Amino acid sequence: MKFHVYMIIAKKISRYITYVGYSKNIEKRLILHNSSKGAKFTKGNYWKIIYKKKYNTKSEAMKAEYNLKKNYKLRLKLKNKFINDEDINIASI
Repeated sequence: MKFHVYMIIAKKISRYITYVGYSKNIEKRLILHNSSKGAKFTKGNYWKIIYKKKYNTKSEAMKAEYNLKKNYKLRLKLKNKFINDEDINIASI
């Protein structure tokens, strides 16, 4: 069974917030986050997946999730890449 580690992002007023988690089914988990039935932190926001990686075991996924949660530099890099890509997409419309 495969597990995924993911990072999602939402815009809250004038700033972006991120959340890191793991799941067997990312699409279903994203629906739960967006319908306010996911983690308490994610309630009331519209979330988009900006990072995902597949692992073979739950243990590997949990370790990777923990490491990503603590690696603020990588999280900031992923967030800034998404924000810059969003700006490019908006500017080209």
